[in-house]
Amino acid sequence: MPTNVVGGPQPLHARQGREMQRYNQDGARLVAGCIPVKVSKVNGKVEVNVLMITSRGGKGLVFPKGGWEADETVEAAAARETVEEAGVRGVLEDDMVGAYLFSSSKAARIQSAEPGRCLAHMFVMHVAEELPTWPEGSERKRVWCSAEKAIELCRHDWMRQALKTWLQKQNISFDQSTD
Repeated sequence: MPTNVVGGPQPLHARQGREMQRYNQDGARLVAGCIPVKVSKVNGKVEVNVLMITSRGGKGLVFPKGGWEADETVEAAAARETVEEAGVRGVLEDDMVGAYLFSSSKAARIQSAEPGRCLAHMFVMHVAEELPTWPEGSERKRVWCSAEKAIELCRHDWMRQALKTWLQKQNISFDQSTD
């Protein structure tokens, strides 16, 4: 899936299984995801709205992410996971926000050299299209909020850090007291 094209057919199903899953040399599962945003200027001030989704288990709000598979680039994996989980398409920024190591209880149940270890490659997607239906739409809800609210509501520290890193790179101020 190209990372800079909006439109086209709506995906009907999310990819399933781990047959094509990539792992790094240390055995960590490689993951790709996005921080979906809409950026605008209001009265000369930059405003960032961030899209978050409910986790499958209903335990908070997260950014879309999932397995990076052998037949795709990391950018294509990030865009695919974002459309599958959040039902949005847009344009990825050229530069990755960063790579974040985290532990996954789901991944820990899968056989690997390092059970539960994942390395997430995170990008920012400037959302251009919200699909009315998407593969995981019956399992997840979308929530648009300010960047500060996203920092406050984010379930995972590493995702919170990814958003803060991007905001700092863009010189976009945010309330630092939301730690």
